[in-house]
Amino acid sequence: MSLITAENVTHRYGELEVLRAVSVQVDTGKRVGLVGPNGEGKTTLLRILAGQIECTLGQVHHTRGLTIGYLPQDPPALAHTSIHEACLDIFAPLRAMEDELHDLATAMSAAPDDKALLKRYGAVQHEFEAAGGFEYHNRIDQVLTGLDFPREMYDRPLSLLSGGQRTRAYLATLLLKDPNVLMLDEPTNHLDVASIEWLESFLRSFGGAILVVSHDRYFLDRVTTHTWEVAFGSVETYRAPYSGYVTQRSERHKERLRTWEAQQEYIAKTQDFIRQHIAGQRSREAKGRRTRLERFMRDEAQERPKEHKTINLSLRSVPRAGDLVFRAEGLVVGYDEQNPLVDAGHLEVERADRIAIVGPNGSGKTTLIRTLLGEIVPVAGSVRPGGNVAVGYLSQTHNQLDPSMTVLEAVVSATRGLTIERARSLLGSLLISGDDVYKRIEQISGGQRSRVALARLVVQSANLLVLDEPTNHLDIPSTEIMQDVLRDFDGTIIFVSHDRYLIESVATHIWAIESGSLHRIIGGWHRYLDWRDARAAAPVEESSAVPDAKADYRQARRQANELKRLQRRRDELEKRIEAAENSLVLLSEGISAASQDSKLDLVTKLGNEYSALRVEIDKMLVEWEKLCDQLP
Repeated sequence: MSLITAENVTHRYGELEVLRAVSVQVDTGKRVGLVGPNGEGKTTLLRILAGQIECTLGQVHHTRGLTIGYLPQDPPALAHTSIHEACLDIFAPLRAMEDELHDLATAMSAAPDDKALLKRYGAVQHEFEAAGGFEYHNRIDQVLTGLDFPREMYDRPLSLLSGGQRTRAYLATLLLKDPNVLMLDEPTNHLDVASIEWLESFLRSFGGAILVVSHDRYFLDRVTTHTWEVAFGSVETYRAPYSGYVTQRSERHKERLRTWEAQQEYIAKTQDFIRQHIAGQRSREAKGRRTRLERFMRDEAQERPKEHKTINLSLRSVPRAGDLVFRAEGLVVGYDEQNPLVDAGHLEVERADRIAIVGPNGSGKTTLIRTLLGEIVPVAGSVRPGGNVAVGYLSQTHNQLDPSMTVLEAVVSATRGLTIERARSLLGSLLISGDDVYKRIEQISGGQRSRVALARLVVQSANLLVLDEPTNHLDIPSTEIMQDVLRDFDGTIIFVSHDRYLIESVATHIWAIESGSLHRIIGGWHRYLDWRDARAAAPVEESSAVPDAKADYRQARRQANELKRLQRRRDELEKRIEAAENSLVLLSEGISAASQDSKLDLVTKLGNEYSALRVEIDKMLVEWEKLCDQLP
């Protein structure tokens, strides 16, 4: 059943056309992720479908009685005094029935033989139970707890909440309303991993339709079944969640490019024929082809498939650091000796380690990395950097950027000897060009500030990157480029992130902060999940064990060294397999050419080489598969 239908929707902001003749449909139970570069109209389309704004042209139809829960990126303030009261107000009809039941019970105690009172009480109680009256308090608790609101915050005035807490409170009220359609614009902003996982679970069990704009690829894969790509004023639809959409989009683009190239070849050949024969004996045929070509160009010809510009980023580890990057002994971090945030114990970071720090909001992740950098004095213990360590630091709040500086000044000031031409070229590769380079930092968007901070990292030539939520404010294409750049970086990386795709792709180690302690896990996100599940299944055994931080570290280091050895062998095999497969192609071409020339001896020789190389590739593939099974 169709809940929302949009027909030929066009929307303009002044002269700027954001959407052009877009037609989409939202059916019962449909779960759609809206993706595309920033500024392409995802939020605009969501607001039009939600009825928040009117489209310039076209029509949007809602089925009769449709209820929509819409979460904007910057929700309005709730008009109640506390979080709990805002949630209770959603169940006002149930609370009214609750009050009536109380009044009826009081009246019945005074007149126990009044059959009318008894009948009314039974009818109201039945209606109350059928409407979930005995469950709504539990529902409120589940939603608020899932969104990381402890009970002591239930009665906190909404005016005292942070921006992130207000967003979560608004989201809680939407989820409790149980609308037919949920429309969520970046719902994972301000949520830690535990709250995101809870929200994923809630949405998977949600019975209505879902439309969600998100940069969280892992979240999209777990929540959605369809993807709409909003780009170049139109909407491309795909019957797959994010990871499937990436594959389908690539295949669709290749097919369109092949069609366009064949079309261009046809046009070129036809035009060449016309030029050669328009004035000759075949003039009539040439004129006929020209007429058909003009008709084709008017009615059938396709434009070259469009592609968005993407950032061009490269990070090199210069100079080379020593084998030891950091060593910490008895490290405890925080701001209060009586109430520290994290007991990190013994830590060592070696060159080329890629460490992801994970944990709940407020658990001390940022404090830990600032302590390692020497910005905060440890509560206890010591931190000693290794030799020749050059640090590039990207803070979550971009506080290394002076708001009064221009974009160009912020980059030029990052290192000595950087020319304005080089700085402008670098900013251009990060899609900041023209007059934008003369804007003050305080005037540009969060995404642009992120790219300015990245430009500073590039010119600083660090061999240790310390990154606090590096993909904040970046759209998905930029996030994926950042992911590739970090994976290829040959230095050391310590990063805090909620981006589970990024952690799985980049991290060789995870430092998990839980209940004030730091735990070291070898591998990426899925290894962390295995560790977390095992820990949850055996809390008694783990809590009763006496921790030996140095022994744990030595064991972890042995595992890390073995992991690196296996990774090096796998990478070596991949290069050898690729080279061998290229050689197979050349041998195959050589065999074909020799066959056409009837060179039997050469065919036999090349055939033997082909067979031997095929056997060698098969052996390498067997070893490669075994290594992949051993690696995370």
